[in-house]
Amino acid sequence: MPHSNHNDLLLVIDAQRDFCPGGQLAIAEGDAVVPAINRLSASFEHIALTQDWHPADHTSFASQHPGKQPFQQIELTYGPQTLWPDHCVQNTPGAEFHPGLSPEVFARAELILRKGFRSAIDSYSAFVENDKQTSTGLAGYLRERGFRRIFLAGLAYDYCVRFSAIDAVRAGFEAWVISDACRSVNPATAGPASSEEAATRAFEESGVRRINVAELLGVRGE
Repeated sequence: MPHSNHNDLLLVIDAQRDFCPGGQLAIAEGDAVVPAINRLSASFEHIALTQDWHPADHTSFASQHPGKQPFQQIELTYGPQTLWPDHCVQNTPGAEFHPGLSPEVFARAELILRKGFRSAIDSYSAFVENDKQTSTGLAGYLRERGFRRIFLAGLAYDYCVRFSAIDAVRAGFEAWVISDACRSVNPATAGPASSEEAATRAFEESGVRRINVAELLGVRGE
């Protein structure tokens, strides 16, 4: 499989400070995706990034629900919602992209898509918000540009990468998750009930393909 052509896009999901060690919603080894993204970016003609961009009163924040704690589940008008620590609040350092991302990534990025900016709806997917009705406009942009294959890297494998990849397939694109260029909120080491394991099963069921960096770049055995 060629790793890149004119119809391929590298979609970097939420590589932001708050999802990395020291952040408000830190993912174990979250910053380990940064060197992989830097390496991948040199091999793609087209790059886009997503950026979690929440208002301070976002409904997904546990702080907005008295008596509730982060990681508890509640029911909202659009269905079940996991509550999170306040994170990626607009115009705060935590919402910034990880400082280790290469300047070349930004110099060559053709789109930065902000998501989660509506206070009443969370947005895991880069394509459709959590109500499964409100479009971000990304699918239309990609179709207009003529992209066919979307390669996803970033944070987190079991949430925003997961839902973005599945929605990419639903929108008619071929989706590839670059597994070792992602990290999970709840990794497989947490056991068979982990959200990482659930994401992997969901990929298999929905037609999302997985690959690693070395395979994608054609450098086996590194």
